[in-house]
Amino acid sequence: MRYNVRGGCAVAISRYHEGMTKQTTVRLPEDLADDAEAVARVNGTSVNALIVDALKAEIGRVRQDEDFTSRAKRLLDRDRELLERLAR
Repeated sequence: MRYNVRGGCAVAISRYHEGMTKQTTVRLPEDLADDAEAVARVNGTSVNALIVDALKAEIGRVRQDEDFTSRAKRLLDRDRELLERLAR
């Protein structure tokens, strides 16, 4: 599913969470949407599958990135402190 949106495209994709499929919309520049469509066609897959695979690869990459995981832990610690302070 593809919609034109102010000089770009909005592509509706599915998100997966605990075995369930969730719908979301991604706004892509027109040229990126065209490239994604071409790559998906050549690979014999859908743009949705291409985006899901790219997201899985990126998430796997950042999980291996020590700088990213360190920043994520600091952010989670800060959020936990704020929530605990609000709960008092």
